[in-house]
This record gives sequence, structure tokens and C-alpha cells, in this order.
Amino acid sequence: MVIGIFGESCVGKTTLAEKVSKAINARIYTGKDYLRLAKNENMAEKMFETLLQEAVVGDSIIYVISEKEHLKLLPEGAIRILVTADLDLIKDRFAARIHGKLPAPIEKMLEKKHGCFDEEKHDFHVNSQEDDNSDIVDQIMAFIHN
Repeated sequence: MVIGIFGESCVGKTTLAEKVSKAINARIYTGKDYLRLAKNENMAEKMFETLLQEAVVGDSIIYVISEKEHLKLLPEGAIRILVTADLDLIKDRFAARIHGKLPAPIEKMLEKKHGCFDEEKHDFHVNSQEDDNSDIVDQIMAFIHN
């Protein structure tokens, strides 16, 4: 089984991925982790696509995506989870991640990217400031077992 968890930076994708991973014993790949599969980027991407394709009916893999271009790597049959948060919460979390005040260029970048995943096809939508992740994990498990 393949689960794609995608959304902007600092919305809670990795936290959700870790909780789901514990429930289904899945390997987690994030962003361009797949580059470790080969020395050549194109070859690594193709190998990762094959790995994901095979995992649809085999091993469990969770792919955490922060860049829209990586959505194309999700195979048909993958469970797609969109994670969102308020822009102010994203800014607060990003500032905490860099241990201080958010620089103006980063703030502008976050503002520009905000909402960029909102129209993408998904099976679940998690709003990280509204939803309890344990509840969404239960919903995902129910969806998987049906």
C-alpha cells in the first residue's frame, strides 16, 4: 500500500506520517529521499516510481510530499492525504523551526505557496489545527480495511 501525505511546509505531514507508520508498519520516504536509490537523479526517480508501483499491492510505503512536482510520483491506487493549516500557524511553526523570527523573504515565500495543494485530488483532508490526528489515523485504517 502507498500513502501520499502532502501539503505545504509546517502543516504536520511528518507527524501524521509517523502516526500512520506505527499503525501499519510502513517505511517513510520524504521529499527527495529516493535519491539514495541511485547515483543518477533520473535513474533514482524511475527506481522510486517502480518501488511505489510495486508497493501498491505489497509493502507499505508512506511518501511525504512538500513539492507539487513530486505528486506525479504517486501511483494509481495510492491513498492521498492532503494536510493543511492556517497561514499564521504555518508561519509560527516555521519560525520555531528556525529558532527565531521569520525572515521577510521566507515569510513572502510561505504566503506565495499557501494554498498551492488545496485543489489536488485527495482521499482525506486533515486540517492540522482542527483535526485530532489519532481520529484521522482511525479513519485511514478503516478506509484501508474496507
